[in-house]
Amino acid sequence: MNLAIALLLAGQPWTRHTIDNSSRGADGVKLIDINGDGRPDVTTAWEEGGAIRVYYNEGRVGVRSEWPRVTVGNVRSPEDAVFADLDSDLAFDVVSACEGDQRALFIHWAPKSFDRYFDPAAWVTTIIPTSRDRMMWMFAVPMQVDGRNGVDLVAGGKGPGAEIGWMEAPVNPRDAAGWRWHPLRKVGWIMSIHTLDMDADGDLDILFSDRKGEQSGIYWLENPGRAAPLAQPWTEHTIGSKGLEVMFLDIADFDGDGVHDIIAAVKPRETHIHRRLSKDGLRWATEKIAWPDTVGTAKAIRVADINNDGRVDLVYSAEQAIGELRGVAWMNVANRTVHDISGAPGTKYDLIELYDFDADGDLDLLTTEETEGLGVVWYENPL
Repeated sequence: MNLAIALLLAGQPWTRHTIDNSSRGADGVKLIDINGDGRPDVTTAWEEGGAIRVYYNEGRVGVRSEWPRVTVGNVRSPEDAVFADLDSDLAFDVVSACEGDQRALFIHWAPKSFDRYFDPAAWVTTIIPTSRDRMMWMFAVPMQVDGRNGVDLVAGGKGPGAEIGWMEAPVNPRDAAGWRWHPLRKVGWIMSIHTLDMDADGDLDILFSDRKGEQSGIYWLENPGRAAPLAQPWTEHTIGSKGLEVMFLDIADFDGDGVHDIIAAVKPRETHIHRRLSKDGLRWATEKIAWPDTVGTAKAIRVADINNDGRVDLVYSAEQAIGELRGVAWMNVANRTVHDISGAPGTKYDLIELYDFDADGDLDLLTTEETEGLGVVWYENPL
């Protein structure tokens, strides 16, 4: 056994708490505070089970037990679920993106009263017709693009005919047939979509990673502004990792210079730190850090201060965590030591969210495990 494996195995894994493991194929988490109590709640899509669920964070008292949940809809092969108040009624709806043989975007409309939010009979599921069979949908992100009507959706997919673009909300967002698709670029396999102001001009742009195909890599699309015609192209800018299998991205100030950098998990076993060199988002410098050989293949990466020493660390989730390989771990960037989080159980993890769930002053970790049935789980930081 090499030194790196010995160091990882010497550390104790964090205590795992199960939020839900009652369906199959939990595939990523998204957070938002659904009722204004200051605590993030969770939605996830169960890819094999077909359930789209919301979980209520009761706070420190109940956080170590299974969380109250509601199944807001059932679809086939959901890849993603995200909160979005699409009809501006102050109740957070959920949008699910489906691949497989369903290939559509669905809106799961929330009841207006929070008293009924966890009543499955109060939710209504509708398909967006123009999304049907257009592509295998991977992700959708709410964004007000055109300044009209309700919130729009930035979305993308994978496989033949896949695109990244935005779905224009109609005057009445509940008029499903009124949603209109605006393609922006062909893609191979979208892995990340983020909306943020990349060029400091006051509007939101689109940052994304494309995993497959001739144009794989990390890019951003420049918002032409709300005064521009809806059909006007969004100028594409390259950040880096071109020609590589880029997985999930994180946005953080890695080097402490006051501007956001882009950090990527890149298959099979690399972390790419794309340091921003200009406020306009046009100049970048790339540093590569080897993925720990004690962890499975690259899936997701986050940058955060895990051990409260005032310096950033790297947090990993992985696929193919087989044998002695771990699925979730963190690296102390200062000394490059790797520390176990998940222990041996679990082989295919997904997105990472970091939050102090037990209110003890350090960051805990929330994720999903898809293959061995761990489901939606959070790991309690012992540091």
